[in-house]
Amino acid sequence: MSTVLDQIEQQIAKLSTKAVKKNTGNIRTIADGVAKIDGLSDVMYNEMVAFPGGAIGIALNLEETEVGCVILGDVSKLKEGDEVTTTGKLLSVPVGKALLGRVVDALGNAVDGKGPIDAKETYPVERIAPGIMARKSVNQPLFTGIMAIDSMIPIGRGQRELIIGDRGTGKTTIAIDTIINQAKINKVGLASGDAKFRPVYSIYVAIGQKSSNIVRTVAALEAAGALEYTIIVAATAADNPANQYIAPYSGAAMGEWFMENGMDALIVYDDLSKHAVAYRQISLILKRPSGREAYPGDVFYLHSRLLERAARLDGKGSLTALPIIETLAGDVSAYIPTNVISITDGQIFLETDLFNQGIRPAVSVGLSVSRVGSSAQIKATKQVGGKLKGELAQFRELAAFAQFGSDLDAKTKAQLERGARIVELFKQPAFSPAAIELQVSILFAMQKGFFDPIDAKKVVAAAANMKNFFTTRKDALLTEIRNKAALDKDLEAKLQAACDEWKSGYTA
Repeated sequence: MSTVLDQIEQQIAKLSTKAVKKNTGNIRTIADGVAKIDGLSDVMYNEMVAFPGGAIGIALNLEETEVGCVILGDVSKLKEGDEVTTTGKLLSVPVGKALLGRVVDALGNAVDGKGPIDAKETYPVERIAPGIMARKSVNQPLFTGIMAIDSMIPIGRGQRELIIGDRGTGKTTIAIDTIINQAKINKVGLASGDAKFRPVYSIYVAIGQKSSNIVRTVAALEAAGALEYTIIVAATAADNPANQYIAPYSGAAMGEWFMENGMDALIVYDDLSKHAVAYRQISLILKRPSGREAYPGDVFYLHSRLLERAARLDGKGSLTALPIIETLAGDVSAYIPTNVISITDGQIFLETDLFNQGIRPAVSVGLSVSRVGSSAQIKATKQVGGKLKGELAQFRELAAFAQFGSDLDAKTKAQLERGARIVELFKQPAFSPAAIELQVSILFAMQKGFFDPIDAKKVVAAAANMKNFFTTRKDALLTEIRNKAALDKDLEAKLQAACDEWKSGYTA
């Protein structure tokens, strides 16, 4: 009996009688993942709001009589009259290396069935971008493994390079190739034991895509051995608009952890057109005034505050952003494309016509630009590919001109023949990025005229044969190019000898 009394006395002692202050409200209306709430007088903008059943909301509209909240997660169990409380916290997501190799949702919860993620830290989803003084100029290359891009539209660590084009022109493929190439470089660099080597970790944010497409992307990364260096943030088409709106910011927070801790990261937003559409949907339901194309007035700020978070920091690491935008019928002058073009440091424009002609990746040399330019290239690439962009632009103009006349002088014919071979040389199959030292070797061979005697239609096969020759028989030469990153007289002589050896053994 005494033990029962002791237990009762212990329970009474634990009883707390002090008043607890809570800021509460009630759901007035709920529809399409957006709730209007009465009360919540002390709520702050962007504050996390707790709903029954563990759902989380973010206060986006603070009005005189009500608060507009977007709800992340399952809305089906919520109803009018449910009590809602403020949390006093900003929305945060788990960050760190524990997320590598995993597929997570917009809140950082695992959705790949591999168990919970043991993350030690969290970062707020919305962070102010680094200031001007904290940044450092972009001069370290980030190799995509795609010859046309690395030689003519180079990307640097800390840059924001837009990938833009119509649906089905290979935008995602370029991003996935870049991620695969980072993993290949990481493996070679870490195996070499070089203390100065800095691996690049990748984050792929899928916004509003079909689940089947995301599964295909995960399978491609896994098959290439790149998933172990990659975090995938998935906000599928089936997710509510709030999750699609938050996902890119969650991915940016995960990338910022690497940048703040002296590492380099690459983030792909695939794609920001669907992100803008999700934000438009939320804004219209919240009764915010609409502007051009029914987008709200702050849609530019939506993307600028996201992309400004990509930077190279002085004394720390870098975060490189590859946002993707889908155009309609090649119209780059639409609202969202022009917004993102003006925010980024250049764009890779993919043309439907080139894609349909079989020129893949379908990079339009005339409309694509990198505003970082050759400072994001190694010297060897500049030496062999410095004049390529001009040559290709000249070829396109001459080809258009040559359609009207058959009498061409020998010089023009030679330029057309060379241009046709460069175009063929830049063709590359999906998910097979080429190492930079291999690119340098192929471009050197082209510069020295080794592909000139070969029929233009057979150049792709010849280039594949040459790549195979260099990787299987000239591995030491490739390693030397990679380590020196510049072509001196000795290396040029070795490359010339290797190309001669290839030519003597190759029959078209």
